Amino acid sequence: MTSTEWKTEWNLDRTYLSSSGEVRWAEFGAPDAPPVVLLHGTPFSSYVWRGVARGLADRYRVFVWDMPGYGASEKRADQDVSLAAQGRVFGELLKEWGLTGEGAEPAVVAHDFGGCVALRAQLLHGAGYRRLALVNALALSPWGSPTYRLIGAHHEVFGQLSPEVHRGLVREYVRSGSAAGLHPRVLERIVDGWCGDAGDQAAFYRQIAQNDRRYTDEIEGRYGEIQVPVLVCWGADDAWIPLERGRELASRIPGAGFRVIEGAGHLVQEDAPAELTAVLSGFLG
Repeated sequence: MTSTEWKTEWNLDRTYLSSSGEVRWAEFGAPDAPPVVLLHGTPFSSYVWRGVARGLADRYRVFVWDMPGYGASEKRADQDVSLAAQGRVFGELLKEWGLTGEGAEPAVVAHDFGGCVALRAQLLHGAGYRRLALVNALALSPWGSPTYRLIGAHHEVFGQLSPEVHRGLVREYVRSGSAAGLHPRVLERIVDGWCGDAGDQAAFYRQIAQNDRRYTDEIEGRYGEIQVPVLVCWGADDAWIPLERGRELASRIPGAGFRVIEGAGHLVQEDAPAELTAVLSGFLG
């Protein structure tokens, strides 16, 4: 796929200079529609939300963004891309977008470690939400697949892999996030985000090295404080974070609903985009 085709397919055309570097973002839908913000996880970007974002844009003002160190946003050697940093940046963006204060709060939909980012922003930085949907969210310790933990423990070694071997590793890791099987074009689009140049390769291992369980441990005991409506939504065949963890997460949040998407793995957005969009639309009201 050429760079022009990439931009036509998914282009974040706006920029914000955050405390952790330049963030690329985009907006869909009518400016006076109720706001919804979509948060991606790792090793992904807002690209995985493209179908859901466009589906929701008929009724909502939808914001998407690539977190620092991911996708089209800035990647640099000395960058803080930890979950703590992402939570702070999300709070900054909400202010930049004018989505703070009574009556202005958005609904938030967060996938994978985006769930931790959204929860940290709310519980530690005072971000206000109208509603919160957590999709196959990283929120309870212990977390991280054996492969993820191995890479994190030896990130300096993995960072020295040849570009060809690195690409193969990323491809197989991303592939395992889908239960239905990713379309080859989609798979390569996600993989390309970590394999464009040496900076992309370094960024892949940097974000894994900086993600630590203490960032969920710091907030786990506070989920009972959440007072907004919450939906926990899970792909039934998630090989990264088992379905049981989703049920447990829902049980820790007062009044939280729980929905299972059959036939979907961790990447519910790719495995069952229509079903997920329908579930989210019903919850967002």
